[in-house]
Amino acid sequence: MTEERTPASGGEGYLSQVGAAGSTVKSGIVSSLKGMDEIEAEIVSLVRNTVSNTIRATGAVSTEAVETVRDVVKGAISASEEVGTGLILATKSVAKGVVMGVADVGGDVIVAASETARAAVKGASEVGGDVAMVAKRAVDGVVEAARETGGDVAKLAVAAAEGAVDAAGSIGKSAVGAVRDMLMGLVGGVKEVAGATLPKASTPSGTA
Repeated sequence: MTEERTPASGGEGYLSQVGAAGSTVKSGIVSSLKGMDEIEAEIVSLVRNTVSNTIRATGAVSTEAVETVRDVVKGAISASEEVGTGLILATKSVAKGVVMGVADVGGDVIVAASETARAAVKGASEVGGDVAMVAKRAVDGVVEAARETGGDVAKLAVAAAEGAVDAAGSIGKSAVGAVRDMLMGLVGGVKEVAGATLPKASTPSGTA
């Protein structure tokens, strides 16, 4: 089971343009994954603080938040690739930290949830990761963050699911199918909502 990857150094790959916030998260995750101790809590805290501090520093909560979210997720995926393991594990913690960081500064958590899942799926595809599992872990992290911050779990879960499916659409039909199927089984309490929102395979039944 050899993974073929496009080298992420140089070139115009999605992950090759990691900015300052992404680099901070990348180096922190590289250290955490090498230590393998208290990884999840460390990554959540690192990402949460990086996101909230970066957005506060710019003072532009809306536009800057989207860029920061993308950059942080790219940094996290680059870190996982560099360490050679942990992409699936890290994705949930990164997604949770992003949503919590955006919530800390009063940003739009719905947009953050969608962008996080979208960036995670795009990045996972670029490094040859399992996009369906990464999508699942991203939604898991978003749901956990929503519960802990008192956000609307259903809306956030659906926003993340839509972001993941949207990103999968730029990869190909089989990716869309895999991501959709994974998420339909996942969204638990909001399954009906997700069923109505996520793109469906051609199913004759009209009931979700």
